[in-house]
Amino acid sequence: MAENLLITNDDGIYAEGIQLLSQVLFDSGRYKLAVVAPDHERSAVGHAITMHRPLRVEQVSFLHNPALSGWAVNGTPSDCVKLAVEALLEERPSLIISGINRGSNLGTDVLYSGTVSAAVEGIILGIPSVAVSLTERGRHEDYIFAAEFVRDLIPHLLEEKLPAGTLLNINVPADRNAVKGVRVTRLGTRRYRNCFDRRTDPRGMIYYWLAGELVEGEEEEDSDVWAVREGYISMTPVQFNLTNEAIIPHLEKMVARMGMSGRQK
Repeated sequence: MAENLLITNDDGIYAEGIQLLSQVLFDSGRYKLAVVAPDHERSAVGHAITMHRPLRVEQVSFLHNPALSGWAVNGTPSDCVKLAVEALLEERPSLIISGINRGSNLGTDVLYSGTVSAAVEGIILGIPSVAVSLTERGRHEDYIFAAEFVRDLIPHLLEEKLPAGTLLNINVPADRNAVKGVRVTRLGTRRYRNCFDRRTDPRGMIYYWLAGELVEGEEEEDSDVWAVREGYISMTPVQFNLTNEAIIPHLEKMVARMGMSGRQK
């Protein structure tokens, strides 16, 4: 019996990455696909969800394959996953794949990423989830290679199962000929030299446009930033539980010294 897969992204349902990923998975003949994605680009929206306006859904066909169809949603990537699982789909997916994103999602950038946030929504709902990104814009952009890597990985994910509350964040170099292999990594650090460009609109009103330049720094060899820089596919297990467990005993002692401990005696 074919496994049910949910495909989403943050670049929009008409983006090349999601279209080619869906086509490669469709051609494999192994899966029942549901494609639910934003109706336009919603990059860097993080885990935002829509609460103060209605969500509207439109069924669309893929230009290169009339047999493929999906739903375009006027919401965020997280909206798309939540809406798909809880309202649109008749069957719960076995796996959610978010991507293929145009541009990397490495290190601390995952906190801003709509691509990764869609996968986070998946694991919140208890469904194994993967976020996939192509690391370079404008150079090679070989989505087919990235899609084929995902296709070959899926059977292993379905068989071995990811731990509950954990997603895989995958970044694939854009040039297949330069890929050295796969590294299982940790999240690295991405730092930017940000600046706000102060401008004036035609009505004389001041506004600001955020710009930023990536600051390259030293990275540990087990980080995703290092792996991609060296030509590897990075595969990073990410969890949404941000609790710093190690500091809890220290904080409990501090609260006790304040005479305000809530612990039962």
